[in-house]
Amino acid sequence: MKPVTRLFMACATVCAGLLGALAHAEQMQRLGNWEVHYVLIPTTFLNKDIAASYQIDRGRDRALVNISVLDQDGNPVVAEVTGRSTNLLGQIQSLDFQQIIEGSAVYYLADVRHTDREVLRFEVDILPPDGLPQQLKFQQKVYWDDP
Repeated sequence: MKPVTRLFMACATVCAGLLGALAHAEQMQRLGNWEVHYVLIPTTFLNKDIAASYQIDRGRDRALVNISVLDQDGNPVVAEVTGRSTNLLGQIQSLDFQQIIEGSAVYYLADVRHTDREVLRFEVDILPPDGLPQQLKFQQKVYWDDP
């Protein structure tokens, strides 16, 4: 069984519960020899205590990007992860990923600010252990929570 982290599991659980309403879910792309899992969720969906323990600012104008890189056997690996998001107006935000290691699990978190109903395009550069650069690209529409 693949190692699962508290935060990634919390994100995946929240996303699965909201799948019908918001169409958010954990997603995966195979890049070279690597399986890259990613999820983007509003930070307000995180429990306040969990957000505080990872120093994540919660707010309706913030989303959390969670990336993990797995080898061919499903084991997490340490990689260099950097990235940026771009909105439809061409405004670019750098993503400042922090590496989280819990037991044998390794994942990368970054927050991104957004307006309501904004479409964001993500480009995440990943340098895995084999030294062959990979790039994850995805797009997602983000929403503000109603008060």
